[in-house]
Amino acid sequence: MESKLVIYNTLTRQKERFEPLHAPNVGMYVCGPTVYGDPHLGHARPAITFDLVFRYLKHLGYKVRYVRNITDVGHLEHDADEGEDKIAKKARLEQLEPMEIAQYYTNRYHQAMDALNVLPPSIEPHATGHIIEQQQLVQQILDNGFAYESNGSIYFDIEAYNKKYQYGILSGRSLENIKDESRELAGVGEKHNQADFALWKKAAPEHIMRWPSPWSDGFPGWHCECTAMGRKYLGETFDIHGGGMDLVFPHHECEIAQATASMGHPAVKYWMHNNMLTINGQKMGKSYNNFITLEQFFTGNHPLLEKPYTAMTIRFFVLSAHYRGTVDFSNEALQAAEKGLQKLLQGINDLDRIQASDKCDAETEKIVKGLREKCYDAMNDDFATPQVISHLFEACTVVNKLVDHKATICADCLKELSETMRLFAFDILGLREEKGNSSDAREEAFGKVVDMVLDLRAKAKADKDWATSDKIRDELAAAGFEVKDTKDGVTWRLNK
Repeated sequence: MESKLVIYNTLTRQKERFEPLHAPNVGMYVCGPTVYGDPHLGHARPAITFDLVFRYLKHLGYKVRYVRNITDVGHLEHDADEGEDKIAKKARLEQLEPMEIAQYYTNRYHQAMDALNVLPPSIEPHATGHIIEQQQLVQQILDNGFAYESNGSIYFDIEAYNKKYQYGILSGRSLENIKDESRELAGVGEKHNQADFALWKKAAPEHIMRWPSPWSDGFPGWHCECTAMGRKYLGETFDIHGGGMDLVFPHHECEIAQATASMGHPAVKYWMHNNMLTINGQKMGKSYNNFITLEQFFTGNHPLLEKPYTAMTIRFFVLSAHYRGTVDFSNEALQAAEKGLQKLLQGINDLDRIQASDKCDAETEKIVKGLREKCYDAMNDDFATPQVISHLFEACTVVNKLVDHKATICADCLKELSETMRLFAFDILGLREEKGNSSDAREEAFGKVVDMVLDLRAKAKADKDWATSDKIRDELAAAGFEVKDTKDGVTWRLNK
């Protein structure tokens, strides 16, 4: 199939037409969470970003195999090669089995993803379930002369690799720069060069996560899992590898080196990276002690939050910015997203109240007939969701005019408007109505009370009791309700 989709490739640093290696099949691998703590807003952005990519590629007719891993071993403290495995450390401190820690936070992650309406991936492999594949990867790199053993640990030899290939092609760093930066660390230790990274680590006697290998009882280095599992489930070459911008170096750079060192060629055609979420200009993350968990967002239980925010508000907040741009957290930004989401959902709900006419007015027809193409053009331009939302807001303005009988629309255009707005809002952007919580129940009861008051107003008007009728209308307006008398009856909405 001919693709109109253009995406930005981090590897080439330019936009490229998306041409899958084996269309209509598409392979996509995205780095998932390290499951040793509650998911936070920083986890939400890559999950929502690549959920959008997954949804849109499927909508275009591709058969997508989406692999998103779970890191449950090998992710070390301090940097990728030193310190203690984070899950093992938490298990030791809490006197639990490491898999208890991993399972608990994996469940928490899944619950958060369900709330955000993030579709489950096609395959969700765990690092601990693929130790053999990682050992095979390490052995291939050793056999090809790009790694060495030191005291039972295996390290990738960056200098040997750089003589034949180029290390640093994704991040744009030269080997000399990487070596200079690495000298800041204390001591070379077991490595030939401090810039070398671990493929396999010999476990210390107290280390509780360990597996037998030809080199030692130990565990794989952090970078190995994605290379090994991506190759296992997507083949030696696949289309898209994604993750947060913070993974470009060293993680994804090391992945490229591992794949090339083991197979003689790189594995990935398009590299995609979402940018960071920040608080006061600083990256949000556990290491900065400024992160806010998604549960805290949903409950409002955090000193930086003025109120709770729903999962769909978070999703809309993320999608309101382009995935490659930074997003700075603030209550003002979240409250603007909340209002924007309400505006969009109200516009879609109001579609059911519109009566089709024999024909459209010229302006309505022009906007409706151009809406779908505008939304596709935005999505095809590297997933430009802010533009899609802007076009949907323009459609909401048309809906408001139709509800107020300030415009007319024919049946065919009304159908087209409804289908386009729902397609892009729900199927592609992944938004949805949030029902079933106590707030929804209160709003439903609230609506029934307002309807009852309006029935009293209607009775007063029928009795020509204009004073009572006007008083009810004025009191509702003072309370924030907009009441309109139309030829089809009375409509109301709460101006939040």
